Amino acid sequence: MIDVKLQSVLSSLAQPAKELGAQSPGRRAPDARYVKLNTNENPFPLPKMVWRSAISALERQYLYPEDDNIGLREAAADAYGLSKDHVIAGNGSSELLALIYRAFLGPGDSVAMMSPGFSFNRKLALLQRAKLLEVSCSDSHSIPIEQLLLGPAKDAKFILLANPNNPTGTFVSIDDIERLVAQSDRLIVLDEAYVDFAPDNGLRLVHRYPNLLLLRTLSKSYAAAGIRVGFGLGHPEIIGRLRNIQNVFNMNIIGQAVGVSILSHRAAYQENHRHIKDERERVATQLRQFGFGVAPSHTNFLLARVPNGHDGKWWHAALERDGILVAVFADDGLDDCIRISIGTKEQMDLFLTAVAAISEGMKRDE
Repeated sequence: MIDVKLQSVLSSLAQPAKELGAQSPGRRAPDARYVKLNTNENPFPLPKMVWRSAISALERQYLYPEDDNIGLREAAADAYGLSKDHVIAGNGSSELLALIYRAFLGPGDSVAMMSPGFSFNRKLALLQRAKLLEVSCSDSHSIPIEQLLLGPAKDAKFILLANPNNPTGTFVSIDDIERLVAQSDRLIVLDEAYVDFAPDNGLRLVHRYPNLLLLRTLSKSYAAAGIRVGFGLGHPEIIGRLRNIQNVFNMNIIGQAVGVSILSHRAAYQENHRHIKDERERVATQLRQFGFGVAPSHTNFLLARVPNGHDGKWWHAALERDGILVAVFADDGLDDCIRISIGTKEQMDLFLTAVAAISEGMKRDE
């Protein structure tokens, strides 16, 4: 029976918190025995010069971080060819996404997102008492501009696009995105978390269109997922308003220092990016030989449709028994898929060996 005092406290919760319920305790992160290919991390160590910046920052742990991330914003502005007033820095791009929801949405409002997409957006919409409109597209290589501008999403306060997209790995042309931005008078949020693995990017559109807000992160292509550094790039009026509702000291001194160093040494990651692209193609080719359907990817992961006979959850469990972690999704149309992050050659060899063994066992059971 629930305690009377606790019941009184819970009754005072705002409605979104009531609907979300209590977060489960969770489970400990997998240990080194597992090959972790389920969260799209970049598995390589930081370059030495970036590592040294982290150690140097740690020696100043008694100081507060720089207010408003001015030095980091200036470094990002230099790297992306903008002024610092066009840049907001965040504790990962996920913090910036949450700020956008807070700034633009109130109860009863709506936001449109291409589907399938980043599931965290469902929670963000719920917290604002807003409606998330998930717009599916029959052609994964184009944007349904009419649906987004004239269909059920026509009253959405802003539109979310991820390019390349997660979890599909698909990429749409920047010309398509520009057509949408040019025709719309609403905010278009373009999430380019995986853009360093893609053939093009939307940075050149930032100066042309005040209704475009670009998101970037150092998590995927710059091996800094645990340090949490992300950027929003857009018109100074929008950026300034987002900064105004941002938490004080939202980033720590290590994140600020590592972010500045990475932006100054991006060329040091070229071999890293080349490896991931090469491994991505090698693994895709071998998966197809095992009967998987693998669409071309422009990210550091592959979305693979599993062979007939079992669904994605079955493969997820079978691979986990062999010490391999991959991602699965509950979204419509993805229940027979697994998503595989691209790791080191050794990690991918272990993954392919496990797939081969599981496939052989399935043949014996037929």
